[in-house]
Amino acid sequence: VQLQASGGGLVQSGGSLRLSCTAPGFIFTDYALGWFRQAPGKEREGVSCISAVPGMSHYSDAVKGRVTISRDNAKNTVYLQLDSLKPEDTAIYYCTSRRFACPSPMKEHQYPHWGQGTQVTVSS
Repeated sequence: VQLQASGGGLVQSGGSLRLSCTAPGFIFTDYALGWFRQAPGKEREGVSCISAVPGMSHYSDAVKGRVTISRDNAKNTVYLQLDSLKPEDTAIYYCTSRRFACPSPMKEHQYPHWGQGTQVTVSS
């Protein structure tokens, strides 16, 4: 399973970004898709996950209310809409996948497939 993340960039505090992750070549609807992030000097943390059909979503407390995860099964793509961004959201964001469901809380070892990461930088 190959995951390809994109959409990161530099944005001012309060701004928005939409991250995308495509996953060509596998049965997309069998997989839950997640996003983790890793800030400089910090451990990687789970951000959000959306399950396989029917697409139930989960958010970490750090981003709840500011982030929306969605998936387009026809395009084999998962999106992470980041709104009201804060400097503390600065991190490399990684998309991940695992079969079917989103465990809570999100832990790295639960996800066998990882993309390359996309940098999000929020300036104050």
